[in-house]
Amino acid sequence: MRIALVDSGIGDTPAVARATFALGEDGVDVVAPRPDPIGHGTAIAAILRAAAPDAELIDAQIFLTGPATTAAQAAAALRWAVEQGAQLVGMSFGLPADRAVLADAVAEAAGRGVVMVASSPARGGMVWPAAYPTVIAASGDARCAPGEVSVLPGLFGACPRRLDELEGPPRAGGASLAVGHLLAVLASAGVAGHAEAVGHLRRVARWHGRERKTLDD
Repeated sequence: MRIALVDSGIGDTPAVARATFALGEDGVDVVAPRPDPIGHGTAIAAILRAAAPDAELIDAQIFLTGPATTAAQAAAALRWAVEQGAQLVGMSFGLPADRAVLADAVAEAAGRGVVMVASSPARGGMVWPAAYPTVIAASGDARCAPGEVSVLPGLFGACPRRLDELEGPPRAGGASLAVGHLLAVLASAGVAGHAEAVGHLRRVARWHGRERKTLDD
């Protein structure tokens, strides 16, 4: 299975294809790959390598200096990843407003049967691309160990931690790491298509209902 990470890069993790998407004067340019600036994509790649060692990774880098990107970069990276044969795509970011360029890219990917997972906070307003109906929304759930899934209101929960930080509270960005853990569950099952992916997550979910942080929550 080919899995694309539209993220900050995957460091030295082997990949079947790599491309870096930067804003240029006339739109989005494909430039020379850069080191992972925040270690996020590299951490998700490690999650996938542990759970699905036979998967082929596609590195679509859109975070070039820090955890910020644009809809145009994300759309270009998604389209490129689909052309590289991606069957699963992880998008660990959430934009506060819908943008036509991203909506079109997501619709095209969904039309080709690509399963997409994107991060979304368990509380707060909608973010894109997780808000699109053809994208699986993922949030961090502290109840979940690696390989476990929860069904939350309107989205799925998964482990919010890096593999090297399974003890103690997770760092900020638990929802974005949950994307990697959900991808790992789906890759291990070899799902094909959005409906099959959603059905599988519901079947294997260990937890249902929102995470309770306190007895009075």
